[in-house]
This record gives sequence, structure tokens and C-alpha cells, in this order.
Amino acid sequence: MQRDEKHLDSALEAIIMRVNDLKSAIAAMVFKLEHEYETLNWPNFLDNYALISGHLTSLSKILAPDKAPNLRNYTVLPLRLSPEKDEELLRLTEGRIPTFAHDLVPDYLRTKLEPQAEQKMMQFEAKANVNNDASHKQLMQYSKVVGHVWDMTNKAREEWESEAGARATQAQTNSAADTHTLVAAVGMGKGLKSDSIQMVQSGVNPVANSMMVGRPSNQQQTPGQGPLGNPPLGQINKAPGAIKTNIKAASQIHPYR
Repeated sequence: MQRDEKHLDSALEAIIMRVNDLKSAIAAMVFKLEHEYETLNWPNFLDNYALISGHLTSLSKILAPDKAPNLRNYTVLPLRLSPEKDEELLRLTEGRIPTFAHDLVPDYLRTKLEPQAEQKMMQFEAKANVNNDASHKQLMQYSKVVGHVWDMTNKAREEWESEAGARATQAQTNSAADTHTLVAAVGMGKGLKSDSIQMVQSGVNPVANSMMVGRPSNQQQTPGQGPLGNPPLGQINKAPGAIKTNIKAASQIHPYR
């Protein structure tokens, strides 16, 4: 009996120590989140989180059945109940419990879960303890489905690869150089020449040619004009100057420059 009591006391002392460490780590993390959120960086936050996780792991190891007795088998009874404020209780609980009255004892000294929570825990445990045969059947079904999907994926990949190879072996029916040349000719007029420029370069006056073509055959000539409506012979010497001017002006106007 004394051995069990000593074992229980040592286990409770270790549990209280780990719980206090966990509480301190959580309080430090909450303090940083509330007051140092502007300077808090992600590595420091992860360090605090890892510290809390380590305390939880240590507490879980202490609560293991081989190191601590099953606390559910023990009953906790209050030694004194009073509706008045207890300073010692307030100090031990760090200001959380000021009184130890009759209406608060059932909640503070509860050693079992609530009936609804306990029922849910039993349901979860029943789901976790699945029969080996059922789990093996489910595993076989999942493996069959995964294998079928794998075969479909491989078949589709082979079809895609064969189509890609067939496209690569087909003869080319277009030319990129011709396409660029056509686009440049349509958009910027590259490689195109005007009819008026060709006529000027060949020595033919486009204005006179158009007048010759557009003149009716039955129109009579007025006195003092030549067959093309030019001035008399006395003024022929001045015509080349005008022709040169027209040629020069036409050569300056290029519609595609």
C-alpha cells in the first residue's frame, strides 16, 4: 500500500512539473503574440511551437500506463468546503479559483469525462479497432483500384507519345520565311513598287499618258495647240523644265517609305 502511494505521489509530482512547464511555454508564446507581434518572426514562432510540442510529448510519456498509475481508478474528495474566499487556494491556483464551494466542486474534481464525450470516445475507439480481415479486404480493393488507374494512365501516355511521334514525322506544309515575307509586304509594303514610280523611271510622263488615254477621238484641236494639247512650237523649249520638276516631285513621294 505504501509502495503504491509513493508511486502515485512521484507520478503526480512529475505530472505537475510537466504541466507547469507546458503552462509557462504557452504563456510565453501568448505574450509574444500579443505584445511582440511586430518584431516576431517565423523562426522564433516555430521554436516556441516546438518547445510546446516537446512538453506535450514528455507529459504523454509520463501518463503512460507503465510509468504512472491509472488516475481514473482513484477518487478525489474535498477536505473542506467553504463559500468564503480562500487566499491560500487563490495563491495555489494563481488567481483562478477564489472559493471552494459546493456548486464548484463537481466541476473541479471531475475525474471522468462527461457522458456525451465518453460515448463519443467509445465510438472512436470502436472504429479504430477494425478487424484484420476487413482491413485486408479494403486494402486489396484499394490496390485493385489504384492498379486500374495506373494502367489507364500508362495507356493514355503511350497514345500521346505515338501521336506526338506521328506529328513529328509528317512533311512540313508551310514555310516560316514565306509567312514573314507576306506579313511584311501586307503590313509595311516591303518589296512592293508603285506603277507611277515605274513609269517615271522608264521616262514616260504619267500625266500626259493619262490625258492621251482619256481624250475622246472626235475632239477638235484648238488653234495653237499640238495633238496632245501642248503649247505651240515656240514654247517647246520650256517644257523640259516642267517635266523635270514633275519627275523630281514624283521621285520624292514614295507611298511605302
